[in-house]
Amino acid sequence: MRRYTVKQKLKSAAAFLIILIFLPYVVSVFVNGVDVTGNNSGSPFYIRVRVPDNEEADGVGEVEWTEYLAGILAEEMPKDSEEEALKAQAVLIRTQIYRELEESEDKILEENYLTAEELRKRWGAEEFDTAYKKYVRAIEETDDTVLLYGDTYAWTPFHQSSAGMTRSAAEAMGTDQYPYVAVRECPFDKKAEDEIQVFTFTCSEIQKLCRDFLVAVADGDRAAMGYSFEDFEITKYDSAGYVSEMRIGETVCTGDQFRDALSLPSGAFSFSEAETADSGDENAVKITTTGKGHGLGMSLWTARQMAAEGKTYEEILSFFFEGTELRKDIQETELF
Repeated sequence: MRRYTVKQKLKSAAAFLIILIFLPYVVSVFVNGVDVTGNNSGSPFYIRVRVPDNEEADGVGEVEWTEYLAGILAEEMPKDSEEEALKAQAVLIRTQIYRELEESEDKILEENYLTAEELRKRWGAEEFDTAYKKYVRAIEETDDTVLLYGDTYAWTPFHQSSAGMTRSAAEAMGTDQYPYVAVRECPFDKKAEDEIQVFTFTCSEIQKLCRDFLVAVADGDRAAMGYSFEDFEITKYDSAGYVSEMRIGETVCTGDQFRDALSLPSGAFSFSEAETADSGDENAVKITTTGKGHGLGMSLWTARQMAAEGKTYEEILSFFFEGTELRKDIQETELF
């Protein structure tokens, strides 16, 4: 009969104890995959991020994954946002990042974010801990959850507020690749902050800002003549009330081109004639915009109102991205 020494018994007991400690982790990894946040191992997970001020590393630095997500989330949504709305936005940001990483060769993330130190300065030391934990909680409680369409990461655009309805990607972009980005009624947005804004530009200012796509630029005589209010005409709106086609003189362009050129808050706008004190006799155009952002995907304002009424983040995302599926990603480590 084989006899065990005291030393052998101690080794066996230690081995058994190690198995007990690590067995839950092994089972979890086998079932769910490795957690990209590093939470399963208790150690932080770092990612490579473009940092313009970091000259020593060619503009690339390492940032802890949760801090990066929290920094993007805090840049897009105020600290008094409802928690379910924050969770919905956390899922959209995570999905967007995974989608970008899947297509990236260098695996360097480009999205702007606010560091914990920047947020501490913005909020003050007294409010920082409570507010920051709120963002981190939204990230941790959605725990690697992403939106999928079929077997691919969904395209997850968002904006601050719509013009009353979100836009259809098929109409705005001329593609049927994103059928889940469709028109959704958002009556809450009509009461959003800065929902309606008014801007005044002289015709020469608009000509200068739009010079990259104006036909008149190539025509010296026409360009010299300049424009008047009668040269601005909206010829088509999409079903959500955004300008899909307009005319400036002889040039036909999209509302989004015009919005980007003038840095307008929204592509839902209208024209009226105006005169400004500093423009002399020159014609000026008054532009009234509705909403903030491109109008595609999730309206952050409506998401917050839905959360305030008791909707969960799953219900919010189902409303804005009908046809997609919420799923915990188990292949995320292959992206980094």
